[in-house]
Amino acid sequence: MTRVRLSVAERRGDLLRAAVEQIEARGVTAVRIADIASVLGVSNALVLYHFSTKEQLVAAAFRHAAEGDLAHLNKLLGRRTSALRRLRSAVRWYAPTGQAKGWRLWIEGWAAALREPALREVAQDLDRQWKAAIAEVIAEGVAAGEFHCPDPHGTALRLTALLDGLAVQLTSYEGAVPRARAQEWVEEALARELGLESAADPAERGTAPIRAAPSGTHSRS
Repeated sequence: MTRVRLSVAERRGDLLRAAVEQIEARGVTAVRIADIASVLGVSNALVLYHFSTKEQLVAAAFRHAAEGDLAHLNKLLGRRTSALRRLRSAVRWYAPTGQAKGWRLWIEGWAAALREPALREVAQDLDRQWKAAIAEVIAEGVAAGEFHCPDPHGTALRLTALLDGLAVQLTSYEGAVPRARAQEWVEEALARELGLESAADPAERGTAPIRAAPSGTHSRS
């Protein structure tokens, strides 16, 4: 049987996907070059040809995962609908009760980033881009009169902190927080930050649109 020869980009893509899977399964500390090579049926030398050290491979694997997440986030935020709906879609997807990246992977990454500068740079870059994208759509909603928010960047930071913290609780401590309750907290926080009277989406309820709360009641900052 003729063996298909992959391009450099294709081979690197395979290696990065395998690395992400192995990091999720084994953890950053325990994963070995041999584990990733074994999954693909290639030699350790081939892996090291593309990534000269395990640290380089791990950092590249996290960047690969981050780029995938950011691409999906931008897709959600780029839809032709209201800023509120786009924001809700993004927050629900990113929340640990949604369909975003494997939270175990990112919790591993946060821990390893304390010791690995390259990995810390990847994590910080993802965090900056996520917050900037959320702040931008919030600012669009404010400009369109959909809701009130005096500090879009502060709101993006607080929402991110809540979602990341809930992810740790749900992933690391099974049963610590019921998933339905965690989702309620996310919805309540979003409504509170945007000065909305209700956390429910009018399109989902089939009722009148959400109205902004009176001035002075919409922000925790």
